[in-house]
Amino acid sequence: MQSPPSPPRRRGRALRLLLVVALALAALLAFLISTPTAAALHHHASSSSPARALLVPRGTSSATTKQRLNLRTVREAATSTPPAGDPQADTDAVLLPDWEVLVLLHPGAASLGDHHNATCAFPGGAASPARSLGRMPASGRRAYTCAMPAPERRHKPPFRAPTLLISAPQKADGGAGAARSPPASGSGKELLRWSGRLVYDAAALGGDVLVFAKGVNPRQGVNRNASDVTCVYYRGRDASGDAVVASLPAATSAQQVFRCPPPPLPADGDLRVTLAVAGGEPIPSVATYTPPTLPPPEQKESKKKLICACTMVRDVGKFLREWVAYHAAVGVDRFFLYDNGSQDELEAQVRHLTSEGFHVTTHIWPWPKAQEAGFSYAAAAHRDSCHWMAFVDVDEFIFSPAWAQSTKPAKSMLRSVVAGGVEPDVGQLTLGCRDFGPSGQTKNPEEGVTQGYTCRRRAEERHKSLVRLDAVDTSLVNSIHHFELRPGFRWERSRLARVNHYKYQAWDEFKLKFRRRVSTYVADWTDPVNHGSKDRTPGLGFEAVEPEGWANKFCDVQDTMLREVTRRWFGAGFSKKVAPRRLGHSSS
Repeated sequence: MQSPPSPPRRRGRALRLLLVVALALAALLAFLISTPTAAALHHHASSSSPARALLVPRGTSSATTKQRLNLRTVREAATSTPPAGDPQADTDAVLLPDWEVLVLLHPGAASLGDHHNATCAFPGGAASPARSLGRMPASGRRAYTCAMPAPERRHKPPFRAPTLLISAPQKADGGAGAARSPPASGSGKELLRWSGRLVYDAAALGGDVLVFAKGVNPRQGVNRNASDVTCVYYRGRDASGDAVVASLPAATSAQQVFRCPPPPLPADGDLRVTLAVAGGEPIPSVATYTPPTLPPPEQKESKKKLICACTMVRDVGKFLREWVAYHAAVGVDRFFLYDNGSQDELEAQVRHLTSEGFHVTTHIWPWPKAQEAGFSYAAAAHRDSCHWMAFVDVDEFIFSPAWAQSTKPAKSMLRSVVAGGVEPDVGQLTLGCRDFGPSGQTKNPEEGVTQGYTCRRRAEERHKSLVRLDAVDTSLVNSIHHFELRPGFRWERSRLARVNHYKYQAWDEFKLKFRRRVSTYVADWTDPVNHGSKDRTPGLGFEAVEPEGWANKFCDVQDTMLREVTRRWFGAGFSKKVAPRRLGHSSS
């Protein structure tokens, strides 16, 4: 009789059996992974950005392929999408610097006002309050920002987008407001990152579509040829898939602005737009396209103002009244503020100024270090509203020594600068800058900057410009201080006016600049590069540490001319209301 197997032999047989089963399961799993199901495709489409769902052949060399993508390849790449009406389909989220998350709702999302309570609920369970920024200037999409909670930051990238929850504000009797369903959800979608390539906005203006993208032309003055860039229009995630409507060659490529032809087909719904570079895959995009609605030409011309002013702002509410009141007095008709993330009383100040009759409009521009692109958009968007645009900051005041003896301001003052003796082919007037120092001040002067800072550097530094908007080049290239002009137009240095730049203010104000600069191609204050650049402050390091003797630096010349003028015109200080009726003659 055969004896039973010994315990070691039984264990060896069992291990061999387990190994065979494990190998079979591994083979089955590999097969399932390599053959995506409809559910898997659905999940991929819902968790990827629209641009990443579009696949474009790499390495193509023919000019035809570079100009027009293979639409069949693109369409076949997206075989399944969430059902129509899925709230995830048209909500986007972008991770900005400092762990700030920007959430953009569907272009047609209903407005709930700015007083509703909003919360970003992240997939990991953490949440943070969301702040309403208002509507984007081109697309009209409602924008919110929130901070990514610390627990979410510890996750391994790619991060996932939050769900935006909105509820009604608390009732007057103390009870909670009625809860509302979230207007859109991005939970589970990939959170796009500002640190990489991104198409972030688009605007249909002047018969073309301006597409704004970072990462394509990352170096100042080095722009990729427009022939290498393709504009891709496609539908969002609907029942028929991510269908490409058109792929067209870009007309211009400069800085972060790309001029594209509009899609040839009439749009019966919202489209998205992105860029593909040199036959590569389309860039991740949060940009949407909506056909423009323009007023009749005669209506546009009747509303066109002679001089407007445009600036990008962040937390300058307490300085705004002085800047607006002064420039309105000397001839600026309208003011356009591009808000780059203000968290002060800017909105309240604008409301007050508007209620007093000043024409001040705020547009949100939440994109970090994208000032040049913002000015490019402004030059195109306001071309039908203004003949001339002054691109000056809130700490910069246009002034002519010829006004020094005037007993009161007049709107003809600045108008004479752009009208008197300026030839029709002059597309840009440059104004030299005089840089003022702290002038002994250790805190923000209550009487305002023009009356509080009176000592400046002797040497003239840089310039700002009055730009004839019809003369701006189609590329919209600018260096903040000036624009490139179309052929047939030229620059001219103004002999009549200059800019008083209150640049080096009391340290408590100046150190706020260390948060982040707004120019694309200028290093942040804390970046240890370009120490000797004119964009740096002499004697200042890379940290917000007050240099010894700061209050008395940059003081070569006592210049009280504008202080005396504003005292004569407005009285001591700008704390009281200055209504337009006090600002001189001929209200335009």
